[in-house]
Amino acid sequence: MPPHLFTDISSHGFGHLAQAAPVLNALQTHLPELRLTIRCALPEEKLRSRIHGAFELIPGSSDFGFAMLDAVRIDYATSAQRYRDFHADWANKVEKERRLFAALRPDLVLTDVAYLPLAGAARAGIRSVSMCSLNWGGLFAHYYEQESWAGPILDEILAAYRSVECFLRLMPAMPMPELPRTRALAPVAALGTRRRAELCERLGVAVKERIVLVAYGGFDCDLQAARWPQTPGLCWLIPQAWGLQRADMRSIESCGLPFTDLLASVDAVLTKSGYGTFTEATCNGTPVLYQRRDNWPEQDCLIDWLAQHGRCREVDPACFLDGRIERLLSEVLAETPPARPLPEGAAEVAELLVDWLKPQAE
Repeated sequence: MPPHLFTDISSHGFGHLAQAAPVLNALQTHLPELRLTIRCALPEEKLRSRIHGAFELIPGSSDFGFAMLDAVRIDYATSAQRYRDFHADWANKVEKERRLFAALRPDLVLTDVAYLPLAGAARAGIRSVSMCSLNWGGLFAHYYEQESWAGPILDEILAAYRSVECFLRLMPAMPMPELPRTRALAPVAALGTRRRAELCERLGVAVKERIVLVAYGGFDCDLQAARWPQTPGLCWLIPQAWGLQRADMRSIESCGLPFTDLLASVDAVLTKSGYGTFTEATCNGTPVLYQRRDNWPEQDCLIDWLAQHGRCREVDPACFLDGRIERLLSEVLAETPPARPLPEGAAEVAELLVDWLKPQAE
């Protein structure tokens, strides 16, 4: 019987898929016979554009992370209520997961970075591993630990994470002192192919024109792009959903290129602070203009890593309207590109997963 891996990928933005996909691609290279079951609420087309091998999809999500007002701000009240509701029948949720795993009979459960499947796997007697640059327990404690109702919920979250064989901290990652068995691994990022001439031809712009990709990780954001001043020689790639028709703007979807190829072909990316875009841009040699997230504890280690290994500038919403964004872009493009970090984390995780799957594979 081929080994069977159940993987739960969080749908809180696209960053968790950006971490999981290179790992699963590397693992399927090691184990081409692998049976892979994925649970995720992202569109199937998005999943299959990133994960190259065969897999069975269970549409759905076992976590929600945090309710967001937009790409950079958390809705604290709604998030708190969701956690209280989610854990109100925690025992029943864990039992439902146990029954799922009893039916599927995976050899290993992997999450990025849901904790409910870990509790279900422990109840079913199945080994589990979690990986990410953060964990929901650490973030939940950051926001709510002092609340009178939060203690039992935090205990259940941490008990689930502590049941794993190991928590794989994909660098750059939060410290996670609350977890007893962690292992720091190299960054995980997908590498794209530079297709600059093709991109310019598809967009109908000159090769020398500066092209900036706007990518906020799958979250809504109101950047008031319709009010941005037009700068000669500068083209913005924006989400089609923004519905803007301007001479200096093109939709990302109209490019027809895989995201990582697009990222490797533009002059810079405009984004929020987040693991997926930071690591993929830096490992592909693309400068980053980033907006900080409001009170997001993961971002400090991400920004420190980005500043050390890539070219970057911090931006704020006002700079889009007053024209400073063009100066910041010129500054970052004038910098000498540093040596690109190697995204060796996917191969490292895959090798570990092969070992954890071995007893069932033999």
